[in-house]
Amino acid sequence: MNKTSIKLPPIATLGPFIALLLACLFFATQSERFLSTQNFSLILQQVMVVGVIAIGQSLIILTAGIDLSCGMVMALGSVVMTKIAADYGLPAPAAIACGIAVTTLFGLVNGLLVTKVKLPPFIVTLGTLNIAFAATQLYSKSQTVTDIPDGMTLLGNTFHVGDTAIVYGAVLMLALYLLTWFALRETKPGRHVYAVGNNPEATRLTGIATDKVLLSVYVIAGVFYGIASLLSVARTGAGDPNAGQTENLDAITAVVLGGTSLFGGRGIVLGTLVGALIVGVFRNGLTLMGVSSVYQILVTGILVILAVATDQLSRKGAR
Repeated sequence: MNKTSIKLPPIATLGPFIALLLACLFFATQSERFLSTQNFSLILQQVMVVGVIAIGQSLIILTAGIDLSCGMVMALGSVVMTKIAADYGLPAPAAIACGIAVTTLFGLVNGLLVTKVKLPPFIVTLGTLNIAFAATQLYSKSQTVTDIPDGMTLLGNTFHVGDTAIVYGAVLMLALYLLTWFALRETKPGRHVYAVGNNPEATRLTGIATDKVLLSVYVIAGVFYGIASLLSVARTGAGDPNAGQTENLDAITAVVLGGTSLFGGRGIVLGTLVGALIVGVFRNGLTLMGVSSVYQILVTGILVILAVATDQLSRKGAR
């Protein structure tokens, strides 16, 4: 076998980076504004909420699960933290903690239903999606919460690098990706996540408590949804009960485009960041070109199908 081919990263790892590079090169030829640092900062700001949700989604998909409730759980968390602050006058840290506690609780419920009741993740999270949606609408009375303390919007503020304004929330998103990447790559619990997704029965026979791994993954994902709730509030300055209705599919799209296998056990979380950026670049570039949002959705759908097809073909080739 050719030694050079052994050293090359697999196409599932290189593919997302190549796709992102090609997309940037294409849109650079279509709009003079695309390559500006201000525009790249805007793209980061636009993807930071979905990007953080996608970290939690990545952990779940690595275990061969899926979470359809993530977007609505995020919306519920944002409404809870803003409404508690507005109605009871709690300081921002306490209100934020309440919102994250609610999203973490949903993660715990999802995990318990998957591990203890042995329900399929798709069915479980489809149910909790509807529960979270109803709870959000009932608790907020379908009204946007705007009377919030300044401390809840700090991550929406910017700092300048040269002439470019960068949002603190985008920096937090990047830091969370690096932290998760390190944990998955360099720690024993992180390697257990991959093992469970690759072959849960073989992993169990080695003495690893697979149910504990799965439960912890869903709980940690809930924490990430809570952080995304805060970023959503920081970006919009409000708790919006109508948010989160497409973020679940956007997060799954980012994970799939980033090269993580829907069958579990394969992928890197930094690829998910690239996947989120691919979606952000396409939407931003097509907007600069004056293309209708309908076509932006169409392109995203095509990209997802291509990514899943590539994953399926690579799995067959590995057999």
